[in-house]
Amino acid sequence: MAKKGWHGFNRREILKTSAMALGSSLLMGNALEGYPRSVNTSSSPSALKITDLRVATIVKPGPSPCPLIRIDTNQGVSGLGEVRDGASATYALFLKSRIVGENPLQLDKIFRKIKQFGGHARQGGGVCAIEMALWDITGKVYNAPIHAMVGGGKFRDKIRIYADTTESQDPKVYAQRMKERKEGMGITWLKMDLGIEMVSATPGTVTEPSNLTPWEQAQIEHPFVATEITDKGISMLEEYVAAVRDAVGMEIPLSIDHLGHLGVKSIIRLGKAYEKYNLSWMEDVIPWTYTDLLKQISDQSPTPILTGEDIYLKEPFRVLCERHAVGKIHPDLATSGGILETHKIGDMAEEFGVPMAMHFAGTPVSCMANVHCAAATQNFLALENHSLDVPWWSSMVQEYVKTPIVNHGWIDVPDRPGLGVTLNEDVARQHLAPGTGYFEPTPQWDQERSWDRLWS
Repeated sequence: MAKKGWHGFNRREILKTSAMALGSSLLMGNALEGYPRSVNTSSSPSALKITDLRVATIVKPGPSPCPLIRIDTNQGVSGLGEVRDGASATYALFLKSRIVGENPLQLDKIFRKIKQFGGHARQGGGVCAIEMALWDITGKVYNAPIHAMVGGGKFRDKIRIYADTTESQDPKVYAQRMKERKEGMGITWLKMDLGIEMVSATPGTVTEPSNLTPWEQAQIEHPFVATEITDKGISMLEEYVAAVRDAVGMEIPLSIDHLGHLGVKSIIRLGKAYEKYNLSWMEDVIPWTYTDLLKQISDQSPTPILTGEDIYLKEPFRVLCERHAVGKIHPDLATSGGILETHKIGDMAEEFGVPMAMHFAGTPVSCMANVHCAAATQNFLALENHSLDVPWWSSMVQEYVKTPIVNHGWIDVPDRPGLGVTLNEDVARQHLAPGTGYFEPTPQWDQERSWDRLWS
């Protein structure tokens, strides 16, 4: 026989009464009351469906347009994403028919469905853009910032920016521009593009075959071009680094990119020559696919080696980190698989003692995706920004707490739902790619189908 409580009811009666009361409230009241209070009650999460995917391509100074995507739902909640700069919006559009009708809150399920259609470099842009937009929707529905969902919270309240500047053939002018980045803009991590084209016009600086074709100059991978730098060339490049260090000091981190299509031995010699300037890294010295050669360079160069902006998904990063073929990685979130995949890449790299910077060169939409990921990833170092000199860049979005977005070298992490920003339609329309529309309907992509399964 069940024991009576102090109020005269036994435990079985209490449970029965409680269950009846709960069932009655759900049946008689709004079904949404069954969801946590943080849920956006203008939506019903379980009934949410993707209805459309549209595009607006933004052109900012530089060679690469930035296609934005918007995913719409049957409940009026939409999410923004961005295809990586320089990639075609088609990478996202041909996936439309594969995601329409799906519940956007099933993020991992949708990602696993479409990730086979991504690839290294710009070919991952469509998958990553869709993943960003799904997170934006999810945050809006559950009334939470992305960093709170993807990583269980944030490790930092603001994100450090690193940035380069326009080169100059005059080392003193180049150094002054770098100094302005530090003192005028408050940037706390500098990067300079410094390749063999800065010195190759001087005889005796570079050894390479004559009359290389455009294909050989642009497309053939570094080890197959047979280009090497001479001692004279290294000495001239050192002048640039020395001038910059004299101007900005030794205290601020300084990195180098765009060295040129050099052979392995030349990269090692440059790494040794730059040792006295205490550089944070030399970037993308040879294609990332040559793990053994990167390991050889890293073992012999006192200047750290970094790579990763062209790598799609976590697995190739794991190979580089396990082998310690590089000292640091820098995935581009718009290539690497999106917000969650990049967070996983950071956590994996941390297990091997490898820190993570992040490559970025797009609009504030993708920037905010990076900010949330960086905030939630412990081994993060700094986030690149290529738009410090674009006057309208920050005004492309609104509902953000600070203007400009990059404030003295830092970006505050937003706590608004989803990405934390909405587009400023007037500004976005002013900078559309010629001949393109602003999130126009895309019915021509509704029936794009194929047999997608990779196994029988």
